[in-house]
Amino acid sequence: MDVYDYVAQVTQLPVGRVEKALVLLDAGNTVPFIARYRKEATGSLNETDLRRIVSEAAKFRALAARKEDVLRLIAEQGKLTLEIEQAVRRAATLQAVEDQYRPFRPKRRTRADAAKELGLAPLAEAALSPRAQWSTFERMAIETVKKHPEVLDVNAASAGAADIIAELVADDPRTREQVRAMTTRYGMLICRCGLKEEQRDERTPYETYYEFQQPINRLRSYQVLAINRGERESVLKVRLQAPTEQIDALLTRLWVRTTDSKLGEFLKETLRDAYKRLLAPAIERDIRNSLSETAGEQAIQVFAKNLTGLLMQAPVRGLRVLGVDPGFRTGCKLAAVDDTGKVLAVDVIYPHPPQNKWEAAQAKLQELIEKWRLQLVAIGNGTASRETEMLVAEVIRELPDVNYMIVSEAGASVYSASELAGVELPDYDVTERGAVSIARRVLDPLAELVKIEPKAIGVGQYQHDVNQKALAEELDHVVESCVNQVGVHVNTASPALLRYVAGINATIGQRIAAYRDEHGPFQNRQELLQVKGLGPKSFEQAAGFLRIPDGTQPLDGTAVHPESYDLAEAVLAQAQLSVADIKAGARIGAVLQQLDPLELAAQLQAGVPTITDIIAALSRPGLDPRSELPSPPFRRDILRMEDLRPGMRLTGTVTNVVDFGAFVDLGLKKAGLIHRSKMGRRFVEHPLELLTVGEAVTVDVLDVDEIRGRIALELVSET
Repeated sequence: MDVYDYVAQVTQLPVGRVEKALVLLDAGNTVPFIARYRKEATGSLNETDLRRIVSEAAKFRALAARKEDVLRLIAEQGKLTLEIEQAVRRAATLQAVEDQYRPFRPKRRTRADAAKELGLAPLAEAALSPRAQWSTFERMAIETVKKHPEVLDVNAASAGAADIIAELVADDPRTREQVRAMTTRYGMLICRCGLKEEQRDERTPYETYYEFQQPINRLRSYQVLAINRGERESVLKVRLQAPTEQIDALLTRLWVRTTDSKLGEFLKETLRDAYKRLLAPAIERDIRNSLSETAGEQAIQVFAKNLTGLLMQAPVRGLRVLGVDPGFRTGCKLAAVDDTGKVLAVDVIYPHPPQNKWEAAQAKLQELIEKWRLQLVAIGNGTASRETEMLVAEVIRELPDVNYMIVSEAGASVYSASELAGVELPDYDVTERGAVSIARRVLDPLAELVKIEPKAIGVGQYQHDVNQKALAEELDHVVESCVNQVGVHVNTASPALLRYVAGINATIGQRIAAYRDEHGPFQNRQELLQVKGLGPKSFEQAAGFLRIPDGTQPLDGTAVHPESYDLAEAVLAQAQLSVADIKAGARIGAVLQQLDPLELAAQLQAGVPTITDIIAALSRPGLDPRSELPSPPFRRDILRMEDLRPGMRLTGTVTNVVDFGAFVDLGLKKAGLIHRSKMGRRFVEHPLELLTVGEAVTVDVLDVDEIRGRIALELVSET
């Protein structure tokens, strides 16, 4: 099976599409470019399909490379046979390859090695023969003792032979595979509290797992990650309970071939030792590692989907915003920005302990709002957030045109202390930059959040317990996808935003910004080729995602790729229009929508997907896909937990989605939780099927636990 067949089989995609996609990918084309501008070649595969193809092809190639390594290493020992080579090449997983390599892997000297050095290997082989009898085995043991004085007696010879058999059983690929499968299917993972007696009154996040057991094949990813963390912190003791009786029967069936009862009992005892001493610990490690890997992969996907929802939140356009970075001792930092994100003023107030300058803070807030005609107050959700919310709610009570909202400040401190923030906001200190970031992420969440390392944004669960390299790569892909889906105004975009455009890296993004600063705004896309390092290939990948809405070429302000400009002009001509109609802002969408893409594609000898996309791009040249989403909810008054009663219906914003449910900001200090069992009448496999971060939802209050600070919610179905 080659890489195309393998990937097609795993992804359930047509092999022809997979092959064309991989050819394009291997030629250096990016996923966003292929998904948007090579639809004819791939049969309109989307980014999700293409990412799966990339991932599975990488796994296949890594597996193939490891197979070659293993075959080379075995051959260097002079032990490679045709049977072993075929078994390695047939292996479908890395685990199966490692099972094949295990008998040949260099290891510390074992009891079996010592027994072999004493000449006991023939005795072990004889015991495993189908025709073997105890009397024959005993005679061979006596002869071995005579030939090898180091072997003290028959019992020592038998014990040495047993050690050799035990290692042979433990290293056998088929045995390991079947024992692993049986343990996974019928085994249990058992957790108990690992705290010392005097510590057991202390509250921990792992109390759910103090008396916990679950079949291995029914464990959920969040349970695995929580248990792993609790074990690392010595709060939990974890063990795997295997189906030992079934495993004993399996090992007997695989290895006991003799009909002699005494020899059979000797072999069964040897198999029990092989399992307990060698197989069981290794199988438990394998299964725990596999569980952790699978849970980590799922957690990373949750992160990715949550980050997508966060980045693709609707921007709040046309408002002047006051960003508030709350704090107690150090005060609340304020930053007023206009509707483009330009900083108008910065200040600080001290309404909370130890200063307690509440009235002075109110006066300062009102002064800033009135002076700069601010319309929205964005309050970071960190320390002192709810106390600051009370202050803001009191102030705007007398200002009918002003609202407030709570904004996630995750990563704001990371950005504030970054080199990029120093370049963008050189006249402000670190604390003031945080307030600016909070205000700007309301105006355009995507443009501001791309300045922060994706991992620092913190949506998902058990962020630090998963493969950090895989997490970083996946989140970078998410940011890249979102940026290219929206498109980037090349004359206003920050280098941090530009670096995520397909075909552009951080260095080229900096050079584009530097060129723009030196020569003035880009007048057309072709001028980008003057930027050092941005060659024809990078231009091909990036050009369609970079917009110049006010340049010399009207098509540069659309999603039409330069390679299709002639085709776009031909499409316009069919509607008796020209590119000038785009620049003039004429309402040409209704006219273009009358065109038949199938008929037009045949007439212009072009692909139907390309013609369809060109019509869509020309119909709405300035379309931002986020603008079609509902804006985040604004607030004017504060809500307290004691105000809540079961049965109340409220609106809120989804702040995080995890395996077991979704957290919703209701305007309280604590977010409420919609458990996945409370998301509708039908069974919900994962909350991400229904909800995304940033989504506005209507919920009913089910229960309020003021002591534990927990609010149970139920999602109100639109139907």
